[in-house]
Amino acid sequence: MRHSSPPPSLLFLYPLFIISISLSSFPTASPSSTHSKTSLNRGSSLSVEDEDNFLTSLDGSFSCGFYQVGSNAFSFSIWFNNSADKTVAWTANRDHPVNGLGSKITFRGDGSMVLTDVDGTVVWATNTSSTDASKAQLLNNGNLIITNSSGSVLWQSFDSPTDTILPSQPITKQSKLVSSIANGALSSGYYNLYFDSDNVLKLLYDGPEISSLYWPDPNSQVFQNGRTDYNSSRHAVLDNTGRFLSSDRLQFNASDTGPVIKRRLTVDYDGNLRLYSLNESDGSWNITWEALAQLCNVHGACGRNGVCVYDPVPRCSCPPHYGMSDEGNWNRGCKPLFNLSSYSPTKDRFIELPHTDFYGFDDGYTKNVSFESCKKICLNDSSCQGFGYRLLGAGQCYPKGAFFNGYSSPNFPGSLYLRIPRSVEASKFSSFEVSKLTCNAFEADNSTAGSSGMYVINRRKAIWVYFYGFISAFGVIEFLFIASGKRVLDWEMDMRMLVRLVKDKIGNEDESWVEDLVDMRLKGDLNMKQQRPWQ
Repeated sequence: MRHSSPPPSLLFLYPLFIISISLSSFPTASPSSTHSKTSLNRGSSLSVEDEDNFLTSLDGSFSCGFYQVGSNAFSFSIWFNNSADKTVAWTANRDHPVNGLGSKITFRGDGSMVLTDVDGTVVWATNTSSTDASKAQLLNNGNLIITNSSGSVLWQSFDSPTDTILPSQPITKQSKLVSSIANGALSSGYYNLYFDSDNVLKLLYDGPEISSLYWPDPNSQVFQNGRTDYNSSRHAVLDNTGRFLSSDRLQFNASDTGPVIKRRLTVDYDGNLRLYSLNESDGSWNITWEALAQLCNVHGACGRNGVCVYDPVPRCSCPPHYGMSDEGNWNRGCKPLFNLSSYSPTKDRFIELPHTDFYGFDDGYTKNVSFESCKKICLNDSSCQGFGYRLLGAGQCYPKGAFFNGYSSPNFPGSLYLRIPRSVEASKFSSFEVSKLTCNAFEADNSTAGSSGMYVINRRKAIWVYFYGFISAFGVIEFLFIASGKRVLDWEMDMRMLVRLVKDKIGNEDESWVEDLVDMRLKGDLNMKQQRPWQ
């Protein structure tokens, strides 16, 4: 059946229909596109809105491009294609995600690769400007490289790891791994793996209030931990068979040692260092080695005054007469339910917490001392909140000025004595009350960087870009009105109304202005909801 031509007045609806489609769709990218590139040449770019928005290694194991971390937030990342959750191995802008509209990664003419947000702000860039860089390519080992025409590597992602290293990627004195803040998030957390100034590879909790080393065992000497501090090369690497070698003599092997298997070594959000192997059949990850068998040995997990206990899995708890500082966040720890300034050297008492300790922050250390003498040391110090006491042949006294890194374990050979003002009614301690609240450091947290409102200002900027483009289309319509004999004065009045209406609607994030616009122009005779195909 042939369709007759639409009435001339309906020509006006064509640009408006385009407007409504453009504003309602706002395409976003995802790492599951079926199209990809193997390299990026100088002068080209990848767009967050483009389906062909990523590079893929020649063997298909890895992809690199825009990775969604929030409803309108994206990172420029490298991920495993064959893992079920597209596990990220590296991120350029982990703490500064970009908008899901208008953001680009551009290989500029000056040789630098630059990530820009929707408003043109440079979020991240390589150090290859003013070079002869000619191509960016993702290798089969997951390394993103920039090379010149002769093939020399000018920049590589392996030199700036995030929370993960891949086989053949070294850890050096210039690099460190930083955990993510929570399970499922990419933004930076509090746990670091790095070579310390004594040439030993260590795990460090670097939190808002304190920094504390917890691996290798801080209670043991370097040689007791099987390390050496005499090799200053500070170099460690995981090979393709799952064997890890470090210049400080740290060595370990994956439980499934052998070639072919895809692996990653990651500082997880809970502070543990783990080696993973990819199960290609279902895309899952198997733990094939981990640094700490007991997670309560990780520092900082339960915050100030908090205690890590096994229930049987690690959970956080507060000591007697202490309560959570923030009911929704264990990282903030616990707070005393009494006034610390009410301590009295003659009236205070102590509650024993068996097999419990708060590592570090000792105001002193005295050995060969009785329990009563240790108690007096604490009572006579107004800043002492309690003391640790161990009877290992001879009494060892550890007055505490603050409580961090608390843990309780049946294997710990000592007790913590908590100082309580006499005015507080206290009974003998029996056991910790374990919180059923999800503990940030130990359990899954689906929080992600970015939210629907995170980039609302940038989204409005992008809408205005569309708007100004659409306004130019009305120049054509103006010609039609003049040709049809409509007075220019009427046209100008209508245009003023148009601009005011669209400005108000966009300012309120109201996309229904297209329908109102059509009603205004056609005196209410027709609107978008009333349109029907012409027969």
